[in-house]
Amino acid sequence: MAFATALLVSAVAVGSPKASELERGRYLMDIAGCQACHTDSKNGGQPLAGGRALKTPFGVYYSPNITADPKYGIGAWSGNDFVRALRHGKNRDGEAYFPVFPYTAYSRMSERDILDLRAYIMSLPAVARPNRKHDTDMIFSNRLLAAAWQLMFFNPRPIDPENRGAYLVEALGHCAECHTPRGLLGNLDDDKHMAGTTEGPEGGLVPNITPDRETGIGKWRGDDLESLFTMGMLPDGDFVGGSMAEVVTHTTAKWHKDDLAAVITYLKSLRPVRNRITNAQAKGASTTPY
Repeated sequence: MAFATALLVSAVAVGSPKASELERGRYLMDIAGCQACHTDSKNGGQPLAGGRALKTPFGVYYSPNITADPKYGIGAWSGNDFVRALRHGKNRDGEAYFPVFPYTAYSRMSERDILDLRAYIMSLPAVARPNRKHDTDMIFSNRLLAAAWQLMFFNPRPIDPENRGAYLVEALGHCAECHTPRGLLGNLDDDKHMAGTTEGPEGGLVPNITPDRETGIGKWRGDDLESLFTMGMLPDGDFVGGSMAEVVTHTTAKWHKDDLAAVITYLKSLRPVRNRITNAQAKGASTTPY
């Protein structure tokens, strides 16, 4: 198995990817939401050139350039480098990434998907934009402490891609990264998996998407979820805003029909968790839940 994987990585590194691999990679990038996080759209940034501010309780982190530029992006990365980043949360120098990068979810991807994603990214225009230094206290930009965090909380658990709903939600879509509350050290609270949080992206509220009938989506019908994912429309006729609007535009609205059905089935199969998220809990944030 290791020998076969090495051959595959080598082939991607030195050969020209097939059209089918590039098409798979394009769709994988849509599902994974790479463009939304790695593009500074607010300031007119070019696609995947990084610089988007990601506000967290630990400071502001800026997404890196992941275009094919060899100096500032990932153009000089091998297939193995890219696999290591997504599967193990390590950069080319073997240093730990900060968990603001959702490698904890991407680590559950198959190697084929990771390599096809890389092939597509490498086919796009390179942008020579330097990466921006994170705006955090020194302790929260320390790679050694990030490595310690991985030892405590990072437990890669690959998901069989054939279990499509789980694979899309838990791995590629990394939904738990926003919809699950975190502990004091930024670790996900598995006891409240997908149960929403008052400290989501940009400090906003993120709703409970477990099938709890009182505080989650347990009363939602399948077509309610379909309308949410394809148009951003809620059961009451309102539309999502904030970061979820971006998710709909860049990700869920592009899902294939069978993938959409698989996600809806999977979400309805989750363990219901009673956790009410309301506007009254907002701490000065403008972003409201669904």
